[in-house]
Amino acid sequence: MRTQRTTILEPAAFLAACGLLAFGLAPARGQEAPPSQSDAKPVLPYRIITNDRLGVHMFQEDDMSITARVDSRGDIPLNLVGDVHLAGQTLEEAEKTIEDAYIKGQFIRHPKVTLTVEETAPREVSVQGYVKNPGRFSLAIETATTLVEIISKAGGFQDTGWGTHVKVTRIMPDGTAKTFEVDVDDVMKGKVKDKDRVQAANMILEPGDTIYVPERII
Repeated sequence: MRTQRTTILEPAAFLAACGLLAFGLAPARGQEAPPSQSDAKPVLPYRIITNDRLGVHMFQEDDMSITARVDSRGDIPLNLVGDVHLAGQTLEEAEKTIEDAYIKGQFIRHPKVTLTVEETAPREVSVQGYVKNPGRFSLAIETATTLVEIISKAGGFQDTGWGTHVKVTRIMPDGTAKTFEVDVDDVMKGKVKDKDRVQAANMILEPGDTIYVPERII
């Protein structure tokens, strides 16, 4: 079992580490980030997670085609090749990963792989602490869900909730935990104009994220 190390990051460092801005898309160098007040909901590429059930189809190689569930390590077992890590990848990226595995193993010279999602695993985040309705909340599969939206779904902050110090923890691909402390309350109330702080509060959540609202210190 990999040991999880928790690191608390500053806003810019956290957004860079997770590859996230307010809409999950980094602006090109020299360009401004999309305005946070936009009503557009970005469409996200499907990313494989643990417990997804995938169909692996190999063109003209029927004996290599399988249906398998992504295990707790993010791997699926392939014929001849063995376990291949796919969690976190888009379907297109995973197809390339599988093809490369067969080429590297010298099993198939020119593999052509097509992946299908036979069954999707639940996409959820956990909201804990001093919100009105703590619990687990489902994420849309291919549409972005932001931190602000999830706090709203949890009923908003309790009177004693410290909404300016919300903590978001994410397990990274290397097994380490990244935690970021963000001011959500003031952003929701329109009190914050700083771009980094607005982007942090509107970060796009990923399955498995944990959001914790501490009690306000009086």
